[in-house]
Amino acid sequence: MGQGQQEKVATSLADEVGEGISASLAPIDAELARRYPGDPGTRQPVHTVYVPADAFDAGTVRSWGDQALAALDEHAPDAASLARALGLSEALAGPVYERVRAKLEREPVEDLRVDFEDGYGAHSDEEEDIAAARAARLVHEAYAHGTAAPYTGIRMKCLEAPVRDRAIRTLDIFLSGLMEAGGLPEGLVLTLPKVTYPEQVTAMVRLAEEFEKARGLEHGRIGFEIQIETSQSILAADGTATVARMIGAADGRATGLHYGTFDYSACVGVSAAYQSSDHPAADHAKAVMQVAAAGTGVRVSDGSTNVLPVGPTSQVHEAWRLHYGLTRRALARAYYQGWDMHPGHLPTRYAAVYAFYREGLEPAAARLAAYVAKSGGDVMDEPATAKALSGHLLRGLDCGALDADEVTTLTGLTRADLEGFATPRRAALTVAAP
Repeated sequence: MGQGQQEKVATSLADEVGEGISASLAPIDAELARRYPGDPGTRQPVHTVYVPADAFDAGTVRSWGDQALAALDEHAPDAASLARALGLSEALAGPVYERVRAKLEREPVEDLRVDFEDGYGAHSDEEEDIAAARAARLVHEAYAHGTAAPYTGIRMKCLEAPVRDRAIRTLDIFLSGLMEAGGLPEGLVLTLPKVTYPEQVTAMVRLAEEFEKARGLEHGRIGFEIQIETSQSILAADGTATVARMIGAADGRATGLHYGTFDYSACVGVSAAYQSSDHPAADHAKAVMQVAAAGTGVRVSDGSTNVLPVGPTSQVHEAWRLHYGLTRRALARAYYQGWDMHPGHLPTRYAAVYAFYREGLEPAAARLAAYVAKSGGDVMDEPATAKALSGHLLRGLDCGALDADEVTTLTGLTRADLEGFATPRRAALTVAAP
């Protein structure tokens, strides 16, 4: 065929064939859109801090930041000492240390949960009523004064029979208190613990719906996290993945799946000395959670360590190395959130997160820039990889590990460009970096 000669195009199927196939798949298209809407495009906090309801007060967030800074001053007063303790490279030590200190001064806690469950202990109904009303008042005041963590809420008791009525009443008092004070804050997060059956999730949905009706709120305004702490929440008696059914039962209200390290470990018989987020039983549970949540818009969170960084410097450094290593391990496995149980965990949470994103900055930026420029290189990337590269940079920006100017300099892309690659839904949102 000569140059410039038009290629002959032949077809055999009538238009009605494609139209019929499209019509037959329309219900599947709708089901895919409903069940797998993709990531919501909002900022995901790097951690959740749990504070017992009777210990929570107006100064909790600042107190945690001050205690974390004091721990740095005592046990790692400069970049070099923190680098030696954690094994940070010389190139990373300075930038990471400076950003950790700045974060602890500016925004020490990204996600706070006022705990009415295991961390709260035994209290009378009257005491819990008062604590729930007080929590609502303090949370409202914190948001009003600009001192709240970006995400804040409560962990209620579970919906099992012995504590069900108490759980419902605490949730009602807390949400009602917020409404009386002016409304539900944008950063509100609720956590439903010890879920074993999808029907318990359905019950939580009903509670949310009834509250919305009672207070004239938009349908779907109230979402919640599902805490995965039992073997039954991973594998049902019939062999199905319960956690996938729970996401479906939430009817679009589930915002996260949070792994409970110690309850789950005990449930499957792991000895206390070996209960950890890197145990094979933990890896299995989180892998099932991850696959069940993929594409649904539900985020997965790792659990915590119960080894506290307290005591002499040698002991603190040992606990810090453990926490740093577990956090880095989780990040590499795409668990971008975890739990922190003590102010002394904050320095290593942010050190691990910042080191992770800063180590990945230049390689991710170079690959993404090459993808955009179609310039090739030694790696052939696809759209799905461009999505992952953009997601890495956006998460780094959200938590303060990266600066917008340096990302733009290395990639030639704006934040809006990155959001467009990460997910179309994210491009329509404005997410303020910390």
